[in-house]
Amino acid sequence: MLRLREQMVAVCRRLQQLGLVTATDGNVSCRAGDALLVTPSGSVKGALRPKDLLLVDLEGRLLEGRGRPSSELKMHLLVYRRRPDVNAVVHAHPPVATALTLAGLAFTAEALPEVWLTLGPVPTAPYATPSTKEVPAAIEALVADHQALLLERHGSLCFGRDLDQAYMRTEKLEQAARVLFIAHELRGVPASVLGAEALAALTAGLPRPPGPDPRRSRRQRTEAA
Repeated sequence: MLRLREQMVAVCRRLQQLGLVTATDGNVSCRAGDALLVTPSGSVKGALRPKDLLLVDLEGRLLEGRGRPSSELKMHLLVYRRRPDVNAVVHAHPPVATALTLAGLAFTAEALPEVWLTLGPVPTAPYATPSTKEVPAAIEALVADHQALLLERHGSLCFGRDLDQAYMRTEKLEQAARVLFIAHELRGVPASVLGAEALAALTAGLPRPPGPDPRRSRRQRTEAA
């Protein structure tokens, strides 16, 4: 458990160092056996210590620690209920990715091969009042088929098999958003995307990732079952 706490603290520090969260923004969680480790509400992520993290059950009830769990815990709990393959969730406020949602620009993962392979399609969930039940309701239809989401006016949500993967997806999301923004500024239109044949060639021969394959549509997965 101590090692898991140390890993989460390291992830929180990296998020703050790269400007993916500021002040008390964002929240992080991971599975810890039959419970969850979560960041406490109102905490500066870069200043957290292993002992500051809270342990909650899968209903969000506090089991261990002092303070209140993150106000966005309901969003994390929904992901874990819908995705048994997910063991870590990172909610950050990456500035460029969030700016895309303000400008009404789609995150076109199909424009960048590495992003398509690691993230797959990244939809934008409609605006919901932060810290309310509106947030999990807004993402509920998207969680099963994606590994990363943008939240309109509210940052990003990335999932992973462990803390490192969820963090790396967050970092890649913001870097890709920068590239897409620059491309838009240079051309005056959204970045061009790879065609269906090029996208299929990227994934040819690759092993199927655990859980839902973000590079295939729900209909394709249903037909293949």
